[in-house]
Amino acid sequence: MATDSKDTSVVEDTQVKSTEQTSSGDERESSSIDDASKSKPTTIKLGGADLIRDFEAAQQKSNLPEIYVGDTIRVGVRISEGNKERVQPYEGVVIAKRHGGLNETITVRRIFQGIGVERVFMLHSPQVASIKVERRGKVRRAKLFYLRERVGKATRVKQRFDR
Repeated sequence: MATDSKDTSVVEDTQVKSTEQTSSGDERESSSIDDASKSKPTTIKLGGADLIRDFEAAQQKSNLPEIYVGDTIRVGVRISEGNKERVQPYEGVVIAKRHGGLNETITVRRIFQGIGVERVFMLHSPQVASIKVERRGKVRRAKLFYLRERVGKATRVKQRFDR
Protein backbone atom coordinates (compact mmCIF):
# COMPACT_ATOMS: atom_id res chain seq x y z
CA MET A 1 0.00 0.00 0.00
CA ALA A 2 2.82 2.39 0.81
CA THR A 3 4.33 1.89 -2.63
CA ASP A 4 1.01 2.71 -4.29
CA SER A 5 0.80 6.09 -2.55
CA LYS A 6 4.34 6.91 -3.62
CA ASP A 7 3.56 5.93 -7.22
CA THR A 8 0.52 8.17 -7.37
CA SER A 9 2.42 11.11 -5.93
CA VAL A 10 5.12 10.66 -8.55
CA VAL A 11 2.50 10.62 -11.31
CA GLU A 12 0.84 13.74 -9.92
CA ASP A 13 4.21 15.55 -9.78
CA THR A 14 4.99 14.74 -13.42
CA GLN A 15 1.57 15.99 -14.54
CA VAL A 16 2.07 19.28 -12.75
CA LYS A 17 5.53 19.70 -14.24
CA SER A 18 4.31 18.95 -17.78
CA THR A 19 1.52 21.50 -17.54
CA GLU A 20 3.92 24.14 -16.22
CA GLN A 21 6.29 23.56 -19.10
CA THR A 22 3.59 23.83 -21.72
CA SER A 23 2.07 26.95 -20.18
CA SER A 24 5.43 28.73 -19.99
CA GLY A 25 6.50 27.54 -23.47
CA ASP A 26 3.47 28.82 -25.41
CA GLU A 27 1.05 31.55 -24.47
CA ARG A 28 -1.85 30.10 -26.49
CA GLU A 29 -2.05 26.86 -24.54
CA SER A 30 -3.88 26.97 -21.25
CA SER A 31 -2.40 25.72 -17.98
CA SER A 32 -4.93 22.97 -17.25
CA ILE A 33 -4.90 19.66 -19.09
CA ASP A 34 -8.65 19.75 -19.90
CA ASP A 35 -8.45 23.18 -21.59
CA ALA A 36 -5.43 22.13 -23.64
CA SER A 37 -7.27 19.11 -25.03
CA LYS A 38 -10.31 21.24 -25.96
CA SER A 39 -8.35 23.95 -27.78
CA LYS A 40 -6.43 21.57 -30.05
CA PRO A 41 -8.23 20.75 -33.31
CA THR A 42 -9.27 17.17 -33.66
CA THR A 43 -7.91 15.40 -36.71
CA ILE A 44 -9.85 12.49 -38.11
CA LYS A 45 -7.90 10.01 -40.15
CA LEU A 46 -9.76 9.23 -43.39
CA GLY A 47 -9.34 6.09 -45.41
CA GLY A 48 -8.55 6.05 -49.12
CA ALA A 49 -12.17 5.72 -50.21
CA ASP A 50 -13.24 8.57 -47.93
CA LEU A 51 -10.52 10.85 -49.30
CA ILE A 52 -11.57 10.13 -52.87
CA ARG A 53 -15.26 10.67 -52.03
CA ASP A 54 -14.52 14.03 -50.37
CA PHE A 55 -12.34 15.18 -53.26
CA GLU A 56 -14.95 14.22 -55.86
CA ALA A 57 -17.70 15.97 -53.90
CA ALA A 58 -15.61 19.16 -53.83
CA GLN A 59 -15.05 19.02 -57.62
CA GLN A 60 -18.69 18.51 -58.61
CA LYS A 61 -20.72 21.41 -59.95
CA SER A 62 -23.91 22.15 -58.06
CA ASN A 63 -25.74 24.39 -60.55
CA LEU A 64 -26.32 21.92 -63.41
CA PRO A 65 -29.82 21.75 -64.93
CA GLU A 66 -31.79 18.50 -65.27
CA ILE A 67 -30.62 17.00 -68.57
CA TYR A 68 -32.45 14.13 -70.25
CA VAL A 69 -31.78 12.17 -73.42
CA GLY A 70 -33.56 13.88 -76.32
CA ASP A 71 -33.14 17.43 -74.98
CA THR A 72 -31.70 20.13 -77.19
CA ILE A 73 -29.05 21.89 -75.15
CA ARG A 74 -26.49 24.64 -75.56
CA VAL A 75 -23.12 23.92 -73.98
CA GLY A 76 -20.67 26.79 -73.45
CA VAL A 77 -17.18 25.37 -74.03
CA ARG A 78 -14.09 27.23 -72.81
CA ILE A 79 -11.48 27.57 -75.55
CA SER A 80 -8.06 29.06 -74.92
CA GLU A 81 -6.29 30.62 -77.88
CA GLY A 82 -2.84 31.76 -76.89
CA ASN A 83 -3.28 33.74 -73.70
CA LYS A 84 -6.94 34.60 -74.38
CA GLU A 85 -9.88 32.52 -73.28
CA ARG A 86 -13.38 32.59 -74.77
CA VAL A 87 -16.59 30.60 -74.49
CA GLN A 88 -17.92 28.98 -77.66
CA PRO A 89 -21.49 27.62 -77.71
CA TYR A 90 -22.19 24.13 -79.03
CA GLU A 91 -25.87 23.32 -79.56
CA GLY A 92 -27.30 19.91 -80.31
CA VAL A 93 -29.43 16.98 -79.19
CA VAL A 94 -28.37 14.81 -76.26
CA ILE A 95 -28.25 11.27 -77.66
CA ALA A 96 -26.64 9.52 -74.69
CA LYS A 97 -25.86 9.88 -70.99
CA ARG A 98 -23.23 7.75 -69.31
CA HIS A 99 -21.72 7.11 -65.89
CA GLY A 100 -22.60 9.15 -62.82
CA GLY A 101 -21.18 11.46 -60.21
CA LEU A 102 -17.97 13.21 -61.17
CA ASN A 103 -17.52 11.07 -64.31
CA GLU A 104 -20.95 11.83 -65.79
CA THR A 105 -20.82 12.44 -69.55
CA ILE A 106 -23.30 13.39 -72.25
CA THR A 107 -23.00 12.90 -76.00
CA VAL A 108 -24.35 15.83 -78.02
CA ARG A 109 -25.05 15.50 -81.74
CA ARG A 110 -25.57 18.28 -84.25
CA ILE A 111 -25.53 18.65 -88.01
CA PHE A 112 -22.86 21.07 -89.21
CA GLN A 113 -22.66 21.82 -92.95
CA GLY A 114 -24.47 18.60 -93.80
CA ILE A 115 -22.20 16.42 -91.65
CA GLY A 116 -23.18 14.91 -88.31
CA VAL A 117 -20.84 15.92 -85.50
CA GLU A 118 -20.91 14.36 -82.03
CA ARG A 119 -19.06 15.59 -78.98
CA VAL A 120 -18.78 13.99 -75.59
CA PHE A 121 -18.79 16.42 -72.66
CA MET A 122 -17.88 15.68 -69.06
CA LEU A 123 -20.50 17.65 -67.14
CA HIS A 124 -18.26 18.51 -64.18
CA SER A 125 -15.25 19.47 -66.30
CA PRO A 126 -13.79 22.99 -65.94
CA GLN A 127 -13.86 23.21 -69.77
CA VAL A 128 -17.68 23.26 -69.66
CA ALA A 129 -18.58 26.84 -68.75
CA SER A 130 -22.37 26.60 -68.93
CA ILE A 131 -25.19 24.30 -69.93
CA LYS A 132 -28.63 25.57 -70.92
CA VAL A 133 -31.59 23.42 -71.91
CA GLU A 134 -33.17 25.00 -75.00
CA ARG A 135 -35.90 22.43 -75.63
CA ARG A 136 -37.16 19.26 -73.94
CA GLY A 137 -37.40 16.17 -76.12
CA LYS A 138 -40.00 13.41 -76.00
CA VAL A 139 -38.27 10.09 -76.60
CA ARG A 140 -38.80 6.47 -75.59
CA ARG A 141 -35.20 5.30 -75.64
CA ALA A 142 -32.24 5.70 -73.30
CA LYS A 143 -29.81 6.05 -76.23
CA LEU A 144 -30.70 7.76 -79.52
CA PHE A 145 -28.02 6.20 -81.71
CA TYR A 146 -30.63 5.57 -84.42
CA LEU A 147 -30.45 9.30 -85.24
CA ARG A 148 -27.03 8.68 -86.81
CA GLU A 149 -28.60 6.94 -89.83
CA ARG A 150 -31.28 9.57 -90.33
CA VAL A 151 -30.98 12.64 -92.52
CA GLY A 152 -32.85 15.95 -92.66
CA LYS A 153 -36.27 16.25 -91.07
CA ALA A 154 -36.17 12.64 -89.91
CA THR A 155 -33.65 13.63 -87.21
CA ARG A 156 -36.18 15.85 -85.43
CA VAL A 157 -37.28 14.91 -81.92
CA LYS A 158 -40.79 15.71 -80.68
CA GLN A 159 -41.02 18.42 -78.04
CA ARG A 160 -42.06 17.63 -74.50
CA PHE A 161 -43.92 20.20 -72.43
CA ASP A 162 -44.47 18.49 -69.07
CA ARG A 163 -40.94 18.83 -67.60
